[in-house]
Amino acid sequence: MATIKVKQIKSKIGAPIDQKRTLSCLGLRKISQIVEVDDTPSIRGMIRKVHHLVTVVE
Repeated sequence: MATIKVKQIKSKIGAPIDQKRTLSCLGLRKISQIVEVDDTPSIRGMIRKVHHLVTVVE
């Protein structure tokens, strides 16, 4: 299965609780942390929800 790398670029401080939970479900805890996740529609939706806090790394 294809995977994508997601990097947290901004702090979750001040973000709504649902966005904080989305980041934790993606496995992101710190700024500049990179995680590799499966490329599924549900993961894509999570990334879209917090698109201002994360970036997809090639």
